[in-house]
Amino acid sequence: MALDRARAAALVEPNVQRLYNFVFRLTLDRDRAERYVGDIFELAATKLDEAPAEPALWLLTLANQLLDARLPRNPEVNFDILDDTLRNEATRTDVVRSLSDPQRDFLLWELKQGCMTAVVNCLPPGERAAFVTCHVIKLTDEQAAKVLAITESAYKVRLSRARKKIGDYLAPRCEHVNPMNPCRCPARVGTALHKGFIRSVGPVGGEVSLRKAEPYGRYGTGIGQEDAPMRDIAAIYGGLPEPEVPAALGEQLIQKLSS
Repeated sequence: MALDRARAAALVEPNVQRLYNFVFRLTLDRDRAERYVGDIFELAATKLDEAPAEPALWLLTLANQLLDARLPRNPEVNFDILDDTLRNEATRTDVVRSLSDPQRDFLLWELKQGCMTAVVNCLPPGERAAFVTCHVIKLTDEQAAKVLAITESAYKVRLSRARKKIGDYLAPRCEHVNPMNPCRCPARVGTALHKGFIRSVGPVGGEVSLRKAEPYGRYGTGIGQEDAPMRDIAAIYGGLPEPEVPAALGEQLIQKLSS
């Protein structure tokens, strides 16, 4: 179903960031997230006669249906793989010391966001979706249950299981949960770069990203990201920056839907 450009823009522009954030958190794959978001908007264009006046939750419902059909029943990563990737080699603090401040802040944010998203991706898809709708997208219980097409009680069970698994994994490891824990992002940047978990952008000392550089802070989630330890899982995940939507994605989607 082809839409006129104004209608396509009205569908895409207010919703593409939130939808991309939701899909990326559930897939841990930027390329797949971009492709799936395109598929979701194409599906939505064929069902616009079913869309409510405010389509944000409806689009998330379509996204969950698509992901439920495409994602494997078992997680593609697990906690052992994540430990092997980031924590089973010696720490490398020399890498962070060699970086300029903008690069350091960018890579630390990328590592924190990537690691926290990878932890969520160790959950089964249903629990993963419950956790993301609550703590990342920040829906109410009623809204989240509607998006996931389950009862509120079933949603709360999934969310409780997800919180426990994530909390049990991070509690003895992560500096953001407890500043006394052994795993600290500055010491892991070198390993994460070496293994391709995160990637460097731009030359040393140069512009690293069009994204505004944000101060990382030692523990990362205090006021202004200062050195305030935040042991609460909800606060850590609620404070993560949204992943950047590819610059041209919105316009590409509008053109595709209106062609």
